[in-house]
Amino acid sequence: MSLAPVSSITAWDKRITLAITGASGTPYALRLLELLVKAEFQVYVLISSAAKVVMATEENLKIPSKPEAVSAFFTERFSAKSGQIIACGKDEWFSPVASGSAAPKQMVVCPCSTGTLSSIATGASDNLIERAADVVIKERGQLIIVPREMPFSTIHLENMLKLSQIGVTIMPAAPGFYHEPKSIADLVDFVVARILDHVGVDQTIMQRWGYKPA
Repeated sequence: MSLAPVSSITAWDKRITLAITGASGTPYALRLLELLVKAEFQVYVLISSAAKVVMATEENLKIPSKPEAVSAFFTERFSAKSGQIIACGKDEWFSPVASGSAAPKQMVVCPCSTGTLSSIATGASDNLIERAADVVIKERGQLIIVPREMPFSTIHLENMLKLSQIGVTIMPAAPGFYHEPKSIADLVDFVVARILDHVGVDQTIMQRWGYKPA
């Protein structure tokens, strides 16, 4: 357990938390992190144990166990600046994301397992991902949840409705096809582009409806 240096909290104009949980959808999370780094956000990365298993399965990525090593891993992978990617362990209760006075005002859970969805909806706060989401909600920040499950049960839908009614944005990983995707990467970019739109990143990875390419 460690306190983040004050400089890592204050040096960046744009800060966001990205939580990655144990649902299928590793390509969404990796692409989103890549583009947030390019958009010069400082990103607090929270990865559940189940998410690490999924990432190994879907992308053959072996994510380190220690937060410092995770930060270094993604910093190298995405050519991030020093201190731009800060990974936190699930029990780092003294990390900035656990406090309303220090946490970024924006957070994306991508992909979001229905278990995490349930915990956020009930305010469980049993780990740092759940606590970080709870902080964003109580501070009236922007929380985006990207559930990856099909079909949705009544329980899942009730949890999404509960969160939507208090201002959380629910964005299921359901790409469109009107842009005539040619690859899986195109489908991933559709979902990631919509997330970027909502967090205020000017993106060009997906052609907008009604606009023709230049």
